[in-house]
Amino acid sequence: MITTDVIVIGGGPAGSTTSTLIAQHGHKVMLFERERFPRFHIGESLIPETYWVLSRLKMLDKMKASHFIKKYSVQFVNANGKLSAPFYFHDNKPHECSQTWQVVRSEFDLMMLRNAAEQGVEVHEATRVLDVLFEGDPLTPNSSPTVGRGGKAVGVRIQRENGAVEEVRAKVVVDASGQSTMLQSRFKLRLWDPVLNKGAVWTYWEGAYRDTGRDEGATLVIQTPNKQGWFWYIPLHNDVMSVGVVGPFDYLFKGRGSHEQIYTEEVDACQAVKDRLSKARRVTGYFATKDYSYRSKQVAGDGWVLVGDAFGFLDPLYSSGVLLALKSGELAADAIAEGLSRGDTSSAQLGKWGDMFNRGVDRMRRLVCEYYDGFSFGKFVRNFPQLKNTVTDLLIGDLFEERVDAVWGPMESLYEEGKQQIPAWTAGASPEVMQTKTNELYLPEGRKP
Repeated sequence: MITTDVIVIGGGPAGSTTSTLIAQHGHKVMLFERERFPRFHIGESLIPETYWVLSRLKMLDKMKASHFIKKYSVQFVNANGKLSAPFYFHDNKPHECSQTWQVVRSEFDLMMLRNAAEQGVEVHEATRVLDVLFEGDPLTPNSSPTVGRGGKAVGVRIQRENGAVEEVRAKVVVDASGQSTMLQSRFKLRLWDPVLNKGAVWTYWEGAYRDTGRDEGATLVIQTPNKQGWFWYIPLHNDVMSVGVVGPFDYLFKGRGSHEQIYTEEVDACQAVKDRLSKARRVTGYFATKDYSYRSKQVAGDGWVLVGDAFGFLDPLYSSGVLLALKSGELAADAIAEGLSRGDTSSAQLGKWGDMFNRGVDRMRRLVCEYYDGFSFGKFVRNFPQLKNTVTDLLIGDLFEERVDAVWGPMESLYEEGKQQIPAWTAGASPEVMQTKTNELYLPEGRKP
């Protein structure tokens, strides 16, 4: 039987982060990834606070030497086509961390996985984790115990590329399986967000308009004229532009025809996007996803931890996905390393970071929900210019400091009479809505970045 200290399921940014940092503590880590990298993934825009985790991972020199587009700011275009002043990160925080990158995830994730291997992680690609093994609970691969009934995670059952099945034992199992949510699904821990019920359709272009100089790598958030949704406009290297539309699921998908038809109709209706694509050539098919806003009721149990999308995903607005993957991986790795040094792999030890992490996600979630409910950055800054830097702190991902909560009171003072408070994520979606929920991703044939 194979044994190790820690098993990590999944080689995306969360899994690579967790495994690398645990290996840096001197522990033996085995990472199992079901695919062979490089592989396509959405989530291309980094935000500045990723810098600090990338530094711990010893990834900064690799990022600086890469051909990824440098990102210095974010800009907003309102429903009337008016472009906001750029939110330059460096103006708010004059530090190297305020320059970040627009990445092609197939390349970035491969860099992260190779970096993990360089630092001692035993990486196994094309290896499928069939089941997580528990001690003290007579589980079969198809059983679904409650959290309270299950024993301690003690390993996994894997299937190699040649079909061979093996068991690997460990003191801790980290689920970084992404939106497959292996343990979250097994223990029925998922809470769908009660407010965020969005979908997205996107594709990639060559020859699209892009700014120059300091603004070349800016992410644009372009509100649709009917205010039903927004476009992301993200410049990538090799003259590729990622352009996607996000909107409420019912609006975007019900009765609208094919993904191509939906996308074309939305571009045609949004002059700000149409103008920028007027000389561009589409180079891929149409991608789509829906029902992606959820979180787990808990981050850990005895001998197991959830990180990245295996724990939850918020929303593509403000590009927080990779940051939250890296941050959850970092916090989980530190708790695991501390627990291993103490001989304590209990739920309380492995999940001690959960409350703080959720508070940070809640801050970004509120900013997302406020935007969808009509929040205007321009109006807010005009009324509270002294808080522009604090709002920018939230945009760069500085989510884990209580000082940023100074924006909420002033924001509420601009509410229209009768506006309701945003329900907490812990409220979950209604039982009727939950029956219709299924996280789905549609990938077209042919070229993928």
